[in-house]
Amino acid sequence: MADPKAKPREFFIHGITAQGRAFRPSDWAERLCGVLSCYRPGGVGAGRDALIGFSPYARPVTIGGVKCVVVDERLKDIDAMAFNFVINFARDNDLPVYEGCSLPEPEQT
Repeated sequence: MADPKAKPREFFIHGITAQGRAFRPSDWAERLCGVLSCYRPGGVGAGRDALIGFSPYARPVTIGGVKCVVVDERLKDIDAMAFNFVINFARDNDLPVYEGCSLPEPEQT
């Protein structure tokens, strides 16, 4: 059984294809994360208080000037088909997937 205090694994989908080209369209990461935006801790918010934004389980980031998507492994626990969709998207589009971890945001002083 996994340590409940351990940080969940994260998978980074890198926006450079195996042929060395930037994946297109340029907003692919935002589009992919938009599809997964309803997956949130506690479920989907509804009504006027629902938030518009990305899920903490699939979020777009830019690393070294390259668009990427960070996928939290907890998405698999919520919906295995959604997790498989995003990982298969990377594979089908020849995008590398790396396991890693995000660094915490620096504190504002």
